[in-house]
This record gives sequence, C-alpha cells and structure tokens, in this order.
Amino acid sequence: MKSIVSALALSLALSTSALAASHMQAFTEYTYTENDLRASELIGMRVYATESEVNDDDAIAEGGEQEWDDIGEIDDVILSREGSVKAVILGVGGFLGIGEKDIAVEMDRIRFVREDGDGDDFFLVVNANKEMLEAAPAHVREGDKEAMKAVTGENEETAAATQEAEETGEQTASADSDASEGMHREMLMRPEVEREGYQTATLEELTTEHLTGARVYGTNEEDVGEIHELIVDTDGQITKAVIDVGGFLGMGEHRIAVTFDELQVIRDETWGDVRVYIDATQEALEKQPEHQS
Repeated sequence: MKSIVSALALSLALSTSALAASHMQAFTEYTYTENDLRASELIGMRVYATESEVNDDDAIAEGGEQEWDDIGEIDDVILSREGSVKAVILGVGGFLGIGEKDIAVEMDRIRFVREDGDGDDFFLVVNANKEMLEAAPAHVREGDKEAMKAVTGENEETAAATQEAEETGEQTASADSDASEGMHREMLMRPEVEREGYQTATLEELTTEHLTGARVYGTNEEDVGEIHELIVDTDGQITKAVIDVGGFLGMGEHRIAVTFDELQVIRDETWGDVRVYIDATQEALEKQPEHQS
C-alpha cells in the first residue's frame, strides 16, 4: 500500500512539474527592437494628411509638418487574436469642413516620417485629401450600433412612420426622439424664402465649413441666432443642426437641435454668402427644448 501511495505522489509531482514547464513557455523575457511600438504610445498621437507621396523613414526639416493637414488623433488600435494590428481608429473632425467622426485605417497605410536631427521623433502621416476623408465610412463600435440607431431614429418603426407621413402629406410631430434632449418636439415647417441673387442649396453640396457659424433668420428676416455645430450620422452625413438662439457675445444663448427638414439654406452664386432660414421667431425658438451636448 505504501508503495502505491509513493507511486501516486511521484506521478503527481512529475505531472505538476510538466504542467508548470509547459505553461512557462507562454511567457518570455522580451527584448525591444528599434522598430517596436507600444500601443499606449500610438493612442493619442496626432495624425497628418498630405497629398504628396511619403514613405516610412522619410525625413523632413524641423517644422515641416506644418505643410501637412492635422486631421485628428489615434483613438484606438484593433488587434486580432493572433496579435496582428487589424486597424487603427482615427478621430477626425473640424478639418476643411469635415464632420466629426471616427474612421478605420489599415496600419500599413500609416507612414512614420522622421524629423531631421531627431532620430527618436516621428510623425504619423497618411496619403489622403479632403474628398477621401469625407468619403471614408464612419467607424462605429459594435456595442454602440443599437444606441446609434436610437439616436438617429434608424429603426423600422421610425422608418415606417416617416414613410406614412410622406405618403399622406400630413404634417406630423417628429417620429423620432432627440436622445440628447430626452423628449419629443414638434417639427417646424420648412420655409420657402426667395431672395434675389440666391438659390436654395442642397444638403448634398453643403459642408460644415459652409454652415458652422452661419447666421439663422426667421421668415421675416429677423436674425434669430447662428449654427453652433452639426450632428452627423454613422455615414458622415449631416442630420441635424445645433442653433445658438439669441444671446450676446456668446453669453445667454438658448441652444436647440433641429433637423434639416426644418431649415432652408440659400446661397449666392459664388458661395460667398450662405443664409439659413427657419419658420419661427426668436421668442418661439427660445421655448424649444434645450439641446444638451
């Protein structure tokens, strides 16, 4: 009996040692190489865009990055389970009128450009222009998609209600809820203002550069406020405008969010003047639910 117990103890000790040895193979004493990067170093780094062709380890003179467009920063890095970098998520916005959004870029599209005389310093550069960045699909985290649908009203019930309203031609309350206000608001009628030398601008040809800061007028030409910012959907399309109503020198404004179905935007032939109209007085707009950013 004693020999059996001894044998079992020996067997257990050997198997435990083998298990420990096999698990220790998962760990290593890693030695950094010259081209290694920590993900923590990348996240938060600024990213530049240029139409000129650039290559890894190209060198620029001190201050040369000022010739590029600063388009945003790295928000996240997506890895496969095998450990390879599948994509880098860039937060872009406010660049040449492009709406704020996240976009995904393959790691091999990012170039590491050095500064002359500083071998440890580098800039992250992508070969892109405004049109390419505008056309890039917005990246939405998988867990945020349902929340995004709730915000933009992109669900079957809302789509059905909107289609029914269009078919019957009836003016109805907004079918969706503005999540940032947390309440329903009744939509305003879109005005039809005619002004000599101006034509109506379509949403497709408008950019944030045209609209941000544009003055907003009532149908009686009363100046009621200005466009504070624009809200875009997951495809990067403008869906709503946030208007600063009233106030003086940035103080005391009442901020509201309206859809573009409630606005008329007109422009002159040269795009030198863009005017936004809404069918409401300043007093009426100040009674609208306040937008919480």
